[in-house]
Formats: sequence, C-alpha cells, structure tokens
Amino acid sequence: MRVLIVEDEALAVRKLRKAILAVDPGLEIAGVTDSIQGTVDWLRANPAPDLIFMDVELADGQSFEVFNRIEVNSPVIFVTSYDEFALKAFKVNSVDYLLKPIQKDELEAAIQKFKKSRVANAPLPDLENLLLELQAKLQPREYRTRFLVKQAQRLVSVEVKDIAYFYSDDKMNFFKTFDNRRFLVDYLMDELEAMLDPRRFFRINRSLFVSAESIVKIDDYFGARLILQLKPPMEKEALVSREKVSGFKVWMGK
Repeated sequence: MRVLIVEDEALAVRKLRKAILAVDPGLEIAGVTDSIQGTVDWLRANPAPDLIFMDVELADGQSFEVFNRIEVNSPVIFVTSYDEFALKAFKVNSVDYLLKPIQKDELEAAIQKFKKSRVANAPLPDLENLLLELQAKLQPREYRTRFLVKQAQRLVSVEVKDIAYFYSDDKMNFFKTFDNRRFLVDYLMDELEAMLDPRRFFRINRSLFVSAESIVKIDDYFGARLILQLKPPMEKEALVSREKVSGFKVWMGK
C-alpha cells in the first residue's frame, strides 16, 4: 500500500516515516510534500495513494485548502497538535487523526482502523462539513501579550516577552521575569495553557510552564525524565515529566 506524507517539518517527516515502517514494513512511502500547492501538484501527477497522513498546519496555510483545490480520492489521517475541543469535529465526522507528538500505539490503531475499513470497502467520509467546521474553529488563535498584576498597592503591566516561566507554589500561581521579579497571577494553570503561545512556552509538568529563552541547560534525570537549569534560578527542581519528554524535545528543536 502506498502512503503520502504531508508535513512541512523535516524532523516530523523522519519520525513519522520511521514510525509508519516500524508499525507496518509493508507500507510504501510513495511521496512527501510540505505545502498546499506541493500536495496538489503531487496528487495531480501521481496515482492516488492508498492513504494520506496530513498535518493540519503547513507553512503556507491549513492543509484543508488542498481539498478546495483538488478532489482527494484517498482516505486521510490528519496529524495535529490541536486540543480536544477542535478534535471533536474529527470524531463526529468519523475521520481519524493523530495528536502530536505521535505515539506508536495510536499510530498502529489508526493504521489498523484504515485496513479494516479498506477490507470492508467502506466509503470515504464526507469531508465537506468537517472542513467548514474546522476552518471556523482553527483560525489563528490570539495569545496574551501582557498580564496586569499587583505590585504592592499598585497594578503593573508585564509584557509576556519579559516572562521567563510560570509556576505553582503552595496552591498559588506565579510568574518570574527574566530580571528575577516574582508576581502572583490570578489564573489556573489550565487557563494559562489556553492563554500562552505554545511557540514561546511549554508546560513541562502540571505546575510549570517554561520559555525557551529561560532554559540554560538540559540534563537526563532518573525515571526517563529531564531536569532543566533555568534563568532566573528556581527554588524547586524544574523537571520535564516522562510523558512530556517527547513533545518537549520536538518543541525545543523548532
């Protein structure tokens, strides 16, 4: 069976290719494209692949635009880093997806699901409603650029670019700036996750978001975890939890 990979990050392509062939060596990677137009050109010039792995976000836009430009006659497994809210649309429309960073067991389940539908000669799902719904939900998100916080008896505005990390301490949440000022922030960690640009901050565990600029050193730590040296220094250890290590490495490599 021939597979097309649509992904604009070289590292992600290498990892996905390796994972696909590890799960099923009988699959053939027929092609790799990294843009909307490149994908359209490839599909026009080649026989339809048996399966497409397609990243939602490409360098030149969202991959849904491919379907507006050409009729796609192959089943698609979308690859995405979007949260469950957006992914509900995939489930409702019976379209499969993989959440980054891709886990081997989830990839294997997706391929097995595809094979079963192929044997049963199941019709391709209608993507039209899915695309309309997702294009509405997946518009570029606006993230916080500053926080208004208390300093003594006054309020001050702190730019997000000046913040090194956010952390929990004794059931309260704080952030530290690069010049080592500490401020109490009146949001839950889960609320902060929706506010912070994931290109700037990564949640390494349940109680700590770090910016890439705050990381001085990365070392291995027992339990398949990582330990970070941050600036300004933290009183507690900055540990990347085991389930976050893979995603953290991808994030640091961008």
